[in-house]
Amino acid sequence: MKAVGYKKSLPISEPEALLDVDIAKPIATGHDILVNIKAISVNPVDTKVRKRAEPEEGDIKILGWDAVGLVQEVGDKVTLFKKGDEVWYAGAVNRQGTNAEYHVVDERIVSKKPDSLDNANAAALPLTSITAWEILFDRLAIKRGTEKTRDVLLIIGAAGGVGSILTQLASKLTGATVIGTASRKESIQWVKNNGADYVIDHKKPFVDELKQIGIDNVTHVASLIRSDLHLQQTVEVMKPFGKIAMIDDPGAIDFTQLKTKSISLHWELMFTRSLFQTDDMIEQHNLLEEVARLVDSGVIKTTVKQNFGIINAENLKWAHSLLESGKARGKIVLEGF
Repeated sequence: MKAVGYKKSLPISEPEALLDVDIAKPIATGHDILVNIKAISVNPVDTKVRKRAEPEEGDIKILGWDAVGLVQEVGDKVTLFKKGDEVWYAGAVNRQGTNAEYHVVDERIVSKKPDSLDNANAAALPLTSITAWEILFDRLAIKRGTEKTRDVLLIIGAAGGVGSILTQLASKLTGATVIGTASRKESIQWVKNNGADYVIDHKKPFVDELKQIGIDNVTHVASLIRSDLHLQQTVEVMKPFGKIAMIDDPGAIDFTQLKTKSISLHWELMFTRSLFQTDDMIEQHNLLEEVARLVDSGVIKTTVKQNFGIINAENLKWAHSLLESGKARGKIVLEGF
């Protein structure tokens, strides 16, 4: 089968950073389903793994996690799906990825795709939706409900993939005041369109930016980009007993600055459940089913910003380059081989 992978961790500008390859089609056993991939999206984690995870000599690493496809085979323990089902999911970081014609994935982290979206628009949502949902409701413990509350959520990096869906979820499903950060004109408008009550510039002091919109302090922070750069001023604008959730890979940080205000820090990695085969692994299936319902009812919209065409090494290199530039808004998708 066709796939896109790499043999060595190289800068994306190198010709062999990503390669078109032919590999054996996987077989579904146990709780796995075999999916014929129709569309994928590209996430920052793809670029991070490419840079850091060097395959063994002679091996090929296949990247990609977000996927939409058609179930072709099911393992002997599968109960949730049958051949022909249209599904979406975000895969597992410790297995081969979705940049391939066929892919095997555990049924417990998969759900049927939204009926109202085509393959490309659906592919943009699984990984970021799971991440955003777990940040909002599991890590930050913001309560679901539309009645206005005293919660004030600051989303640092709200124009990116996770920020785009987190802004929607927070504004539509909670009573929190939602403040997103963005620095460019087009990014600011993107965040507003996703439902943020306010947008501030993360390149300027948070204290000053918040004062301009009449807000002194925030209760919750989703730190999605450059947490090492922003943490000091984040703590400065937080109320005592606040909560911070991080998803990035920051440099050295002195976390003792959280102590005075008794601020709690929570890491979010949507791969934790599949990586450790946790007892509640099925919750990601349930979560994706709920997101599909929200999409089909018009509450949540796709976060696709660009479609880079068919799934091949050349187009994936362009996608990786854009993500590494830090200028991407929303999600990048590709479809078909």
